[in-house]
Formats: sequence, C-alpha cells, structure tokens
Amino acid sequence: AAIVQGAIEEFAQNLSAVAQRFLRQQAWRGVQRIGVGGGLRRSRVGEIAILRSAILLRQADLDVGMVPLAHHPDEAGLIGGLQLLAPDVMHDHDGFLAIDIGGTNLRCGIVTIRRKDRLGDTARVERLLHWRHRDERPGREEALDHLGGMMRELAAYAARKKLRLAPVIAAGCPGLIADDGWIKRGAQNLPGNWEGEDFNLTEALFERLPRIGGHSISIALHNDAVVQGLSEVWRMRDVERWAALTIGTGLGNASYTNLKT
Repeated sequence: AAIVQGAIEEFAQNLSAVAQRFLRQQAWRGVQRIGVGGGLRRSRVGEIAILRSAILLRQADLDVGMVPLAHHPDEAGLIGGLQLLAPDVMHDHDGFLAIDIGGTNLRCGIVTIRRKDRLGDTARVERLLHWRHRDERPGREEALDHLGGMMRELAAYAARKKLRLAPVIAAGCPGLIADDGWIKRGAQNLPGNWEGEDFNLTEALFERLPRIGGHSISIALHNDAVVQGLSEVWRMRDVERWAALTIGTGLGNASYTNLKT
C-alpha cells in the first residue's frame, strides 16, 4: 500500500508540474478548470492522482480546478466529435459515426443524441468497436483497411436498427492537423508514417468508409486531444476558459474559450 501511495503521489506531483507549465503559456492564460482524460482516467488509481493534483494546484495558490473527464476514455473521443459538426447536421438524424485514432488503440462507434442538443449532455455511444492495434503492429495501410471494415460494420448495424445516421464522420487523430487533412507533426506513435504532404488522412478515410443512406460522406477531422476535451462542453459552461490534458500513449493538450451567446 505504501509503494502504491508513493507512486500516486509522485505522479500527482509531476502532473501538477506539467499543468503549471501549461498555465504559464499564452494559450492557457485565464484557464479556470482542467479536464484530464486518456488512459489515465480509466483507473481508480488514475482518478486519485488527478484529484491529488487538483489539491497541489490549490496549494500553489492557483485558482484552477482539475477533474477527470466525465465520459469513459473509450467514449470521450467519440462523443466530442459532435462539436465538430455543423449545427444543423443532426436535425433529421439519430446519430453519426465517429473515429478515435490513438497510438495504442483504435476506436470507432455510433454516437446517438437527442435532436436539438448541441451541448452533448444527451450524447451516448450506441455501439463501440475497439481494436488494440499496438499488439498486432500493422502498417499504415493495413490499419486503415481494418478501420474501414469496422466502420462498414457499424453502418450495417445502424441500418438493421433503423438508426438514421448523418452522412458525416467525426474523427480525432494525434498530431497537428492541417486544414486540408494532412498531419504536419505529432503522429510518431501511429503505425507507419502518417506525416507529410504525400499522405492525406481525410482522403485515405474517404476511400475506405461507406456511403451512408445512399449519400457520400464528409469527414470532420481534428486533433484527438481537442476532440476528447470537446466532450466536456456541456459541463464547462460555468467557466469562461478551460482546458484538457489527455494522458495515454502520449500527452495531448487543448484549451478552449466559451463564447457568449
């Protein structure tokens, strides 16, 4: 018990130090709350470390809260994809397909939501498919082909259940994502080479993903840490500035500003 407690304390100290470094950055100025996700969030030990880090931030005279992300780590990166979609996309649909590409795991699922819910507090993962690709060490094309098969399986499931899917797919991927869909840097943990102008992730996905309801799909792609953090939009409306840290194969971060409406 003493060894475990010591490990938790050491990790909490390091997490607090990392958070304080981010808080000194211009992009994090004014952040009032930090949500922590990724694989760390899944375990009870991880939750204790996060709560201990929150106490350490308070002891450092920083008026910043720290909480685990509300959704399970397997689902947060899918549910956050709702915020990537145009406001009217879900008007006549029951849900959408979402992808979360990680350095160890690949997840995809059907996210359903009550209509007119833009904050995502009613969002849930209707069906989830999970592949731990790190165990099989595939190449890039093999991984993408496997992903395409998972998405076709989900589309077939939705058709059987008579779920009306929007013809758009929300996807999160590690790295700095350019506007045209290629990854500038930060994808070194993915299987194969995903960086550079000779590989466009949105095009690669489009070639492998199914038509939905007879329509060609569009793809909304963003950094995976950003998407995970967006799953907290419904819970962060009481602060002006907030941020997310995702701790898994790598360390992801994002900061957000709630606009006044």
